[in-house]
Amino acid sequence: MRHVVFPAVSVLATALLVACQPAEPPVAQVPASAPAPAAHAFAEAITAEDFLEHVKVLSSDEFAGRAPGTVGETKTVEYLTAQFQRMGIAPGNGGSYTQTVPMVETEAKPVAAKVNLNGTPVEWAFGTQWVVGTRSGKPTVELSESPLVFVGYGVNAPEAGWNDYAGLDVAGKTVVMLVNDPGFHVGDETLFGGKRMTYYGRWTYKFEEAARQGAAGAIIIHDTAGAGYPWSVVQDGWTGAQFDLPASEDPEPRLPLQGWINGDVASELFTASGLSLEDVRARANKPGFKPVPLKASLSVALQSTVKASQSDNVLGLIRGTERPDEVVIYMGHWDHLGTQTAADGSQQIFHGAIDNATGISAILEIGEKFTKAPPKRSVLIAAVTLEESGLLGSKYYVAHPVFPLKNTVAVVNLDALSVVGPARDWEVKGYGSSELEDILKTTADAQGRTLHAEADTEKGYFFRSDHFNFAKAGVPALYAEGGLDHVEKGIEYGRKIAEDYGTNRYHKPADVVDPSWDLRGVVQDLEALYQVGRVMADGDAWPNWYEGSEFRAARDAQRPAAAEGTDHD
Repeated sequence: MRHVVFPAVSVLATALLVACQPAEPPVAQVPASAPAPAAHAFAEAITAEDFLEHVKVLSSDEFAGRAPGTVGETKTVEYLTAQFQRMGIAPGNGGSYTQTVPMVETEAKPVAAKVNLNGTPVEWAFGTQWVVGTRSGKPTVELSESPLVFVGYGVNAPEAGWNDYAGLDVAGKTVVMLVNDPGFHVGDETLFGGKRMTYYGRWTYKFEEAARQGAAGAIIIHDTAGAGYPWSVVQDGWTGAQFDLPASEDPEPRLPLQGWINGDVASELFTASGLSLEDVRARANKPGFKPVPLKASLSVALQSTVKASQSDNVLGLIRGTERPDEVVIYMGHWDHLGTQTAADGSQQIFHGAIDNATGISAILEIGEKFTKAPPKRSVLIAAVTLEESGLLGSKYYVAHPVFPLKNTVAVVNLDALSVVGPARDWEVKGYGSSELEDILKTTADAQGRTLHAEADTEKGYFFRSDHFNFAKAGVPALYAEGGLDHVEKGIEYGRKIAEDYGTNRYHKPADVVDPSWDLRGVVQDLEALYQVGRVMADGDAWPNWYEGSEFRAARDAQRPAAAEGTDHD
């Protein structure tokens, strides 16, 4: 994607060429232990030591995995509030540091699926073969001999001339579908985003569309390549309490039952219908695909405990000195998976050190630096909740913004930072999306670094973090992190660390602070992202999405002057 010159920020961008020259910070190795929070003296600058202190506290056993609605949330909100107060950051929601997010907490009891496979009864075991939940808000959901029908990728995209539900009445039926987009599994670059996942490939979209179609239930077939993560991530993520916004906050129709099955179960399902998973997958990747009724039906009685509850976004405000009603937002999600009971009955804490204690620590460090020289526009530091449950905290904020979205200049999202060390590159999720990349490019050039898309675009990271709710509403959003090409050890070294995290730590109890982390890169990254926000907060320009972006129309409707190229007031 081209990088256009962003005229309104050119003067400040030139200044950044000096401010962002590559530094030579000392190697910041992670100590085996850190002092108690009260004993730590925080510096005014962004430092590895301060960043690490926040991470260690937030991912400690005491915070119990930071699950919404638990003691982990209470401690997290208290810690963030105390840090804002220490820094002199004002409450971000009127007189309060919190924005209450109403939620419905549903915990389904593990239940086997009773499936009739062409006359042969079988059961799918919860956890190992399938997972299931409900968005209905009802304590009991029953399906009795619901016919199963394969709907390809479960995509209805009129603008692409693609409808996997064409001619199908799904009333009373349970739809079965593939994860990712048409074209992905067969390497067809002419369909949808090719290797790059679009929103149609996300599991959240697939369940939403099945509900809009009126299905009784929906099941996604897991495969590691298509989903971007192994079955264990699905199993852990669908175990324990699941959270949702109340129906009043989300008028979209909801499925009575939704879940996943693993690839082995899917193969047996299609074999019983005289088909093969490989054949139907190939069929689903061709234009004109038609739904395939299966010789199978599903019966399940799902019992859940359902209760109304609430969680909190935590908001801190650095008020602008000249245009306080215009705001730049730095955000990250504070929540993780909490504490769960393992198969052997032991309690496992999902510490969430990288995901996302690193992001929260980052916005605290950036926020503290802004307090030392308040900007002309306001800066909102937003630690949002319920990301792991479907980006719900940010979804609620977008529906109930503290600042009108038309007055929100941009969002910079920090989620699961790279701890590889100083890198030659920047990885921009959804690369080629908005003019925010032009500002980042200036800082990257000054640091001797290059921008590029994520290597694994098929995993759809752009749609998997909280900035996406702002993007859908039109607000330009940047989600970038340090790359893997280590300045001293090369890209293979960085890839090895990233692969280890994805395989052994992501959404697992092992996501803890590691003494091998090299935080020099984190400091470099945060300095650059601080400068990106500084350009916007001290300027008067309104960056937009690039021409051709699916989000540009929403922004142009919010700020018509932006569409005319005159929006600089």
